[in-house]
Amino acid sequence: MKLGIVGAGNMGKAILAGYITNFPYEKENICVYDSYAEVMDNVVREFEVNICDSISDLLERSDVVLIAVKPQDFSEVLRELGECKRIEDVLIISIAAGIKIGEIEVGIGWDTKIIRAMPNTAVMVKEAMTGICGNKHVTATDMEFALRMFGGIGKAKIIDEKLIDAVVGVSGSSPAYVFMFIEALADGACAEGMKRKDAYDFAAQAVLGAAKMVLETGKHPGELKDMVCSPSGTTIAAVESLEKDGMRASVIRAVRSAAKRSREMA
Repeated sequence: MKLGIVGAGNMGKAILAGYITNFPYEKENICVYDSYAEVMDNVVREFEVNICDSISDLLERSDVVLIAVKPQDFSEVLRELGECKRIEDVLIISIAAGIKIGEIEVGIGWDTKIIRAMPNTAVMVKEAMTGICGNKHVTATDMEFALRMFGGIGKAKIIDEKLIDAVVGVSGSSPAYVFMFIEALADGACAEGMKRKDAYDFAAQAVLGAAKMVLETGKHPGELKDMVCSPSGTTIAAVESLEKDGMRASVIRAVRSAAKRSREMA
């Protein structure tokens, strides 16, 4: 599979890095196009891939095209892709937030294979969570390719497109909530006399360890919580305080607020 990437910003570069990790033997078959020449030059220096003069040039040299441009540039990219009949033979993968598969189909104007993916900012450290869905033209092989591609930057799961807004709330936007939680944990430690740098290290590692326990043990988060809560101990006292302050309800509202905003953007 020859990969073309339109847009070599932070997300595009991060996905490219993960792709090369999972498909090292196809490095020479990767093309990149970005409207900024400096950005393309940086990508070539870092990854030794090919650059294209235009979107149509990239399309002619690709079996898969990843669209990773800013929302304001998205419609123009679709228009240019639609001007080339070869689009019928290419798999299109979009990571644009709020733009549905149906809109992409209309923007391109051809019956082609389209996958919509929703990764989060953890692509930067190859620990992203990505939800993917496809239109009726996408094959099982195409989906397997997308799972492997986004598996290079973390984990990926196939979902129904109607759940994309839920994905935005629970993983797309949630790194911000977790950063706030880590900051709050560190603030509490600082209030108890710990140095700020040490507080961030303790808080971030604790969150990382807790997340790995959920993923690797397969146990319900509630069961893992109960394992830490000794009778009359420090943890249950803290849990009681969080429940009194409505932490659980606040997080639920945050996730649903992000999902609601995602629907409004669409």
